Amino acid sequence: MAEVTKEQIEEAIKSYIEPHMEKDLVSSKAIKGIDIDGDKVKVTVELGFPADGIKAELAAKIKGLVEAVDGVASADVEAGWKVTAHSVQKSLKPIDNVKNIIAVASGKGGVGKSTTAVNLALALTEEGAKVGILDADIYGPSQPRMLGVSGQPESEDGKSLEPLESYSLQAMSIGFLVDEETPMIWRGPMVTQALEQLLNDTNWSDLDYLIIDLPPGTGDTHLTLAQKVPVSGAVIVTTPQDIALLDARKGFKMFEKVEVPILGIVENMSTHICSNCGHEEHIFGEGGGKRMAKQYDVNFLGALPLDIRIREETDGGRPTVVAEPESRISMIYREIARKTTAKLALQAKSYAAKFPSIVIQNN
Repeated sequence: MAEVTKEQIEEAIKSYIEPHMEKDLVSSKAIKGIDIDGDKVKVTVELGFPADGIKAELAAKIKGLVEAVDGVASADVEAGWKVTAHSVQKSLKPIDNVKNIIAVASGKGGVGKSTTAVNLALALTEEGAKVGILDADIYGPSQPRMLGVSGQPESEDGKSLEPLESYSLQAMSIGFLVDEETPMIWRGPMVTQALEQLLNDTNWSDLDYLIIDLPPGTGDTHLTLAQKVPVSGAVIVTTPQDIALLDARKGFKMFEKVEVPILGIVENMSTHICSNCGHEEHIFGEGGGKRMAKQYDVNFLGALPLDIRIREETDGGRPTVVAEPESRISMIYREIARKTTAKLALQAKSYAAKFPSIVIQNN
């Protein structure tokens, strides 16, 4: 019987295109080891994005492919994942204890961006990642209400703030520091300074991802984010409606100009299913997010329905991903989370942490 070679195993694995990365596991460097012992093969797979929800299924798929190779009697496949830091804007350095920052933006308000941001963050924690969320909407912070947390953050050293925790998510918002009904009557420079402080003076603890929930539009906060915050990628949230898409395009162009990679587009309120009769209707139009993704050659991350439960659960401080973890909607959020971070995993890595700091001393 002919000896099994590593090349044969790689060819078999290459036939499977991983749906989140849209690449095979060999060319995406996810295969970390192929050990051949006679007719027994051991394969080690390490994805670059959190994948607790799919790793068992992936291992079974690869096992089947390898065992179909002529001469292989049995295959043992170990599938896991590891998140690394990815490159940011050229002039900036990554923040301590935060591997990757993902901005969630929309050109206009009312498209469900904050709801998407919080469910995306919670979906990543469900997939096994350590995640934080920063509510960058200084004028209208909504994350405290959505996460069901209140109270002021503590400061153990008198300089930095400890993030509040909800559903294993580390959270920081101006809403924790001011009364819910107090309006923020601030000019632009004060807002941008507050954002920088909330980001840099929070004692984040070993985060794989920090999700930044941006205010709508393309104003001061966005410019600060682009110039001073080390962002690895951005997600654009829109509805299928032409007016929302028009503004989403502006948000897209802004990130393009400041060289922040777009990880993809999420279409919210895609269809409405009547809770009484089950009739499905495209209230805000159809396929706009997909067309936009195709036009700009970026990932279409997923479409979410207009569903009363999403609104009720988020308003009640228990977003859908934690309120109904097995529901179809939660599964869509988890799929969006995997696709977003899989796209990020294919980007250039950051080696900033590997370079030593040079300190010059006068002795």
